[in-house]
Amino acid sequence: MNLSQLSVTEIALGAGGLLTLVAYVSLIAIPAWTSYGRWWERIGAAFMSLFILVTLVGIGVGIGAALVWTYDQWA
Repeated sequence: MNLSQLSVTEIALGAGGLLTLVAYVSLIAIPAWTSYGRWWERIGAAFMSLFILVTLVGIGVGIGAALVWTYDQWA
């Protein structure tokens, strides 16, 4: 796929998703992984940190949906 074929919205969504993934890995997953010594504790901490990722994405989707829903009142 050629980058010039993408719309601004698609590029912004992709960049936001990439930024979210990088922030999750660097700020949540790596510290959770390195906090424990045993392999099963590390896997458990990494798995449990997925709940944080789902919560952050859910909050973002909720805020975005609220903005889209009320856009006609703002414009």
